[in-house]
Amino acid sequence: MSWIDRVRKALPFVAKRETPDNLWHKCPSCGTMLFTREYEENQSVCPKCQHHGRIGPDARFDAIFDGGIYTPIATPAVREDPLKFRDSKKYSDRIKAARTKTGEQDALINASGRIEGFKAVVGVQDFAFMGGSMGLGVGAAFLAGVRAAIAEKCPYIIFTAAGGARMQEGILSLMQMPKTTVAIQQLHEAGLPYIVVMTDPTTGGVTASYAMLGDVQIAEPGALIGFAGQRVIESTIREKLPEGFQRAEYLLDHGMLDMVVHRHKLRSELARVIAYLCPGKQAA
Repeated sequence: MSWIDRVRKALPFVAKRETPDNLWHKCPSCGTMLFTREYEENQSVCPKCQHHGRIGPDARFDAIFDGGIYTPIATPAVREDPLKFRDSKKYSDRIKAARTKTGEQDALINASGRIEGFKAVVGVQDFAFMGGSMGLGVGAAFLAGVRAAIAEKCPYIIFTAAGGARMQEGILSLMQMPKTTVAIQQLHEAGLPYIVVMTDPTTGGVTASYAMLGDVQIAEPGALIGFAGQRVIESTIREKLPEGFQRAEYLLDHGMLDMVVHRHKLRSELARVIAYLCPGKQAA
């Protein structure tokens, strides 16, 4: 027995306190160590460099709706694993793991409530659910959100965050692109606005469909927005892309966005946009 072991047995040492693994959060942009609780209370925005972290539907709804009060809209049931797809593991197992991790049915969740008094239906894509990928479930949820907005005669606002179409559903995932486009047209025929807020990242088939069809295009600071990846584009055109390419600020400067809005100001800015697009509807 070593002398350290003998001392440990002889002296009444205080038991080591357990420290939670998630007590600290390291900002991926500036490297600042932040208390996780304070970081989350700041809507997952770094107080030093203002980097906007990714947040899920619950945190988004709490921040956007008045008083954090909202009514969830049920996610429609769809056929799961229609292609019986399997790569390194079964697609059905991936869905189960994503549901366990997020507590959600699929990558797009809708809720209705008020934004500074204005009625609105809001959809939020959760990147934590299989990269927010667009499949049958997302397409059905998008359509449900649009129909709820038409029924309540209010705007439909969507916060996009996705790596693109869900490859495990093959061509069926790509069919959600025209499906969501038709749904947006139905919203317009009802005389209601469609507002898009692009968050980090918004890419692939989502960008090529409903993310770029908003009456007003908004993005959070620093959000990655594009179709193909930067390395794919550079290898295709054999040129070095400009600094900040595919970031929200670059797209704003080149006319693809209407505004870039800090997360803390989004609720008031959305209320201002709704008031402008729906002049006949007064805030309650």
